Formats: sequence, C-alpha cells, structure tokens
Amino acid sequence: MAAQTVNTMVLSDEATTILAAMERGQSFLLSGGAGSGKTYSLVEIISSLLQAYPLKKIACITYTNAAVREIEERANNPNLRVSTIHDFLWDSIKHFQVELKETLLALINDPEITRFIVTNRRGEVQTLDRLDEPVSYREYVRLAEGVISHDELLHVAYEMFKRHEKLCRITESRFPIILVDEYQDTDEKVVQILLNFLGKKRRGNVVGFFGDAMQAIYEDGVGDLSNFIGDGPGKVVEIKKEQNRRNPESVIALANSLRNDGLVQRASLDIKAPNMLPYGTLRSGSIKFLHSKEANVDLAKACLGWDFSDSKSTKELNLTHNLIAEKAGFPELMKLYDGDKIIDYVKRIKNFIKSTVPDLAVEGKTLGHVIDELTAGKDTAELKLIMPTKGMEAYIAQYRDVFDIALSMPYEELARMYIDKDQLVDDKKNDQKDTGRPSSSRDDLIKHLFKIQRNVQLYVTGNFNEFLRITDYRVSSQAAKRALRDKMEVLCNAGERTIQEIIELADSEGIVRIDDKLERFRVQKEYLYNRVSKVAFSEFQSLYSYLEGYTPFSTQHKTKGLEYENVLVVLDGGNWNNYNFNYLFAGRQDKLSVVERTRKIFYVCCTRAKESLAVFFPAPSAEALQQAEIWFGRANIVDLDQQQK
Repeated sequence: MAAQTVNTMVLSDEATTILAAMERGQSFLLSGGAGSGKTYSLVEIISSLLQAYPLKKIACITYTNAAVREIEERANNPNLRVSTIHDFLWDSIKHFQVELKETLLALINDPEITRFIVTNRRGEVQTLDRLDEPVSYREYVRLAEGVISHDELLHVAYEMFKRHEKLCRITESRFPIILVDEYQDTDEKVVQILLNFLGKKRRGNVVGFFGDAMQAIYEDGVGDLSNFIGDGPGKVVEIKKEQNRRNPESVIALANSLRNDGLVQRASLDIKAPNMLPYGTLRSGSIKFLHSKEANVDLAKACLGWDFSDSKSTKELNLTHNLIAEKAGFPELMKLYDGDKIIDYVKRIKNFIKSTVPDLAVEGKTLGHVIDELTAGKDTAELKLIMPTKGMEAYIAQYRDVFDIALSMPYEELARMYIDKDQLVDDKKNDQKDTGRPSSSRDDLIKHLFKIQRNVQLYVTGNFNEFLRITDYRVSSQAAKRALRDKMEVLCNAGERTIQEIIELADSEGIVRIDDKLERFRVQKEYLYNRVSKVAFSEFQSLYSYLEGYTPFSTQHKTKGLEYENVLVVLDGGNWNNYNFNYLFAGRQDKLSVVERTRKIFYVCCTRAKESLAVFFPAPSAEALQQAEIWFGRANIVDLDQQQK
C-alpha cells in the first residue's frame, strides 16, 4: 500500500505503528483497555489515512447507530463511509438480487438451519421453489416474500461472501481500507467475511480492528481475535494501547489485577487532574470492598455517604433485574418469565417420567391426560413425587384458570417450553437513540414489542423521517397525517389496553407488522404467548423505559462505555447461571467459563469509576474475602456488620 508521508500531524506512538503496518499491507488489531481512548485513536487513524490516501474510500463499521453518529461528528469526509455492521453488509449485497434469491432459497430449504424455516399457520414446515419479489431488508421478517430482518441479514451476507468471489472483489475494490470499532462485540461471521473471504489474497485491502477483549460481555460477539493474530493473508498484527485516561491509580491497579491477557495499563499524564492539580499529577482515587451478612444495599450507601440522587456523577450498578422489576413497573412480566410455577410443575412431571417411567407414551396427549395416567393407582408416597410442591400448589390456586387451560394443552408442547428472564430483560448493548439493534436473548414476542415501542419513541421525539423509513405507514395527505396522529396517540397512551390489542393495532396500521417470527412464536409457545398477551401494554412500556435508560435504575451491562465520578457495584448474581461472583473471587477452576464471563462484567463495572469505586458483596465466602484482600488491600475492606455494633 503506497502512501504519502503524513507531515502535518503529530501522531501517537500507536498511530505511527498502525500506519507503518498498513503501508506494508498488514491488517491490524488495536487492543486498548477501558478508558484508553480507543475512539480517539480510531479518529486519529481515519484523519491520517484521509490525508495520506486522499483518493481511497475508507469504510468504518461499528456496532450501533449511536456510535456511527459519534464517529461522524469527529471525522467527516466524502471518502469516509461510516455505518453499522448490518448496514454495511446490506449495502454490499443488496444489488446482487439473483445471487441473493439463490442464497436465501438455499437457506430456507435447508432443514438443518432452523433460523430460516418457513411455516404455515398450523406450524408445518414449508419449502419454497422461488421468490417472486426482490429480497429486501426490513424491520420484520417474511421469508416467503423475500423479506429478511436484522437477525437473518448476518447469515445471508456470510453465505453471499462465502459463495461469490466476485462480491469479495467488488467490496475490496470499493473499500480498500475497512476499520471495525468495538470488534469484540462483532459476530465471528463478520470477522471471517473481512479476513477470510476478503483477505484470501493480498490485493492491497487492509482491515483494522479496534477494541478490548476484556470488555466482550455479549456472548454472540467474537470476543477476541487470538485465532487471527499472525502474519500473512487473513491475519492481523496486534498493537497495544496501554494508557488509561479515565481511572485513578487505585482503580487502574485493580483493573490490571483482573486482566489476564497480558495488557497492563498505566495512568495517562496528558489529561488535566481534578481539583486543579498540576500537570502530570497522578490521581490516587479510592477503592473499597464492603461486605455484610445481609443483602441490604442501604447499609453500603450509608457507609459511603455519596449523593445517589445525582445520577450523572454517582451510579449504583446491579447485575440482577429481579429486585428492580417492582420499582420500575413491570412486576407481572417478570413473574411470567422468572416465576411461572405451572411450567415448573411440568418440568417436575417431565423429570419424574425420565427417571421413573421413561417408556411412558406421551405423544398426542394433553398435560391433564399425562397427569391422570401417572397418578392412577399410586399410593400417598408415590403421589408426593408426582404432585406439585406446596409452592406450586399455592401458585396454581392463584392462577387456577391458567392451569385449567394448561391441562388441556399438548403435554409435549409444554414440556419443550423453555422460559427464562433473559428472554425478557436481556440487556444487550442498547441505546435509546439506536435503531439498529444487535440480536439478543430476548424471545421473538418481546423483540416484537420492542419494535412497537421504539417506533412510538421515534414518533414522540419527532424523528418522523426515521419513523417512516422503518414502518409500512405511508403519509400521502393531510387526512393521512391526522389518522396517523390519532393511532399513535392510542399507542402512546395505551392505558389498560392489553399487549395483544396493541400488537393487532400496530399491525393493522402498518406501524409494526406481525411477521413470520411472531406467528411461529404464537404457535410454538402458545401458553407463554397467551399469558403475556393479556398483560397491560403499559407494563411493557415501563420495561422499555427501564432497559432504555429512562429510569434511575441501571444494570451492569448497561454502563459499558460510560463513566461516573463515583460507582457502587452490587455483587448480587440474582441466581443467574451465567455469572457467579463467589466463583470469580475463589478462582474456581471447575467453572472457568462462568469465572471468565463474570470477570469481564466485573472489569467493565469497576472501570466506570473516574474517582471513587466501592464494591458491595453480600455474604461472601471465606475464599472471596481472602481474594478481596489481595485485589483491594486489607485497609480497604469494610465489614458493615462490625460497623453497626
């Protein structure tokens, strides 16, 4: 890659190293810890490249529309194309309609790929011979009509680049330089497209990745590029950015202890210290580890004495949503996804059958029929193993009408049903201004409701162009505008209207269409759909406000990329299988995947603090306390129970 010399810019050491690698035609990875200024480096590289290669087109792709706007504000040039990953992929493949149809049909008719299954209203799998309409990328999915959505696009694009070398050559020619922001959150298929398919041969195409493997807290991201580090086509050279411009020394020391990838940060000297300290003065800051036998966060708050009403400078971070649900206004939805004891009873029956009567024929039978067969002729001792527990009995008595309906439903359908709170509250990287959501663990019903409320937000905030772009509503007259206003008023002020009523209204008015995914969910998870659809839509609006950051409450995932003067991290796992802080502090070797997942979310939380960090750990194990002394220092350990005496 022949380059002009950049004489007019004073570059950082890492920028100089990156540009030298790019001149050699070498793709690269810039690894930088929390607070290192990775976005600054990205903009610095973009500015340098635009000056060095004034005729080359540069693509910068990132995770969300919010990040797109931030980069565009810092670097704007006709030769720079900044977009989300999904927009970049669609823009690359959308004009190849013949190949698109062939690829989509192949995916639809492959029985091994469940994501692309087409079913009729009875839930029966269909095959397709052809697609009559052009393939389009929309907010909803109707595969039989050639309509794909956010979740399908990634897989379609991967297959397109894999199958068609011509597409690879055109993309390389169009964008000889491609930069990827927050690479760790990017699906591995995107990395393979950029490095394996576009990078098969040295054609002068260079790809640069910016990010931090320790902040890979979303499971569907590539996480790290360790398998791609090396020399030659499809490989990257790693360049480390070791400075930290955000945290005080005490927090940096803790963060370095948590990292296990060899990157050691140091405090930056090129920022102004608070309280008018002289240039180059390092901030010590403060860290504390608070613990007590009770899970009472108020004890920790009283000890700290911070002003928690000032949410701009002070933040309390929780991993679990359960305790927040009642305060934030979505208790019924949380109960359905994290406390349905009718489904727990079905699991009890399923486990009994598996362990005691594995040959019992259940095909075509209702739940009631299966229970009758299992209980017939059993004595009291045997019945105890089959009948509901006391907690289940109380729940069934409270929701007797629901249980009666469940008794008449197919046993196999209920036994296959998996319900988890992640399907409701998965706090994937969200931004209330973002319209290009990444996929998440939320189920298809909750995703559909998010689309409805997001469109309501676009309308309420006056973002009419974006609203019209992503909906099927067409405004052709003043009368149509008035009609739209009236319909949106109903959606905005749902009152006691149920979720089902709002789904039907949004569909009939072209705000959010009922698509393949929702239809399939309604058939395959009829029990859950019927329960959720009867809840007031206003409760879902409360859930939306909470997850989109409109309330004082926050989860640990939500704070990625943010910073506050004072941070209190509450180490309550909330009975999640994915995280366990006792495992982390004890260094459980038999639970490495949980430990590493927990380490990363803990690292992200701790590095939000610009001045003071406090960690509250209710009822820690003895091993956890020992590790806390190592990480925090004995002088910074506070036993809240002793303080009360």
